[in-house]
Amino acid sequence: MARIPGDPGPWGQVRYTLGLRLPPGNRDWVRHELTDAGWRGRLLWRHVCLMIPVCAVLAALPGPWWVHVSVPLMALAASLLAVAVTADELRRSRLRRHGIAEPPRLR
Repeated sequence: MARIPGDPGPWGQVRYTLGLRLPPGNRDWVRHELTDAGWRGRLLWRHVCLMIPVCAVLAALPGPWWVHVSVPLMALAASLLAVAVTADELRRSRLRRHGIAEPPRLR
């Protein structure tokens, strides 16, 4: 896959995943991430990557085997549901944070 102009590289993408603002040179990449087809899937995938360490810590807590499995799965499912429900607001916030105009709504 060809790199998009302004691609921040691995560390920049980690910063973006954590919710930090990227430099103005990455504006084209951010615009693509938040407005191109598949932006919801990318948003959810980034959230899964963010939740993996949290789920690993939850799985390491003491308790029976079913707690080691069910608690991380419930945390992941609940957080994915919350991100899926608020995806439009999360996108709007990131667009504003990077100084990008929100695309017009199709209705």
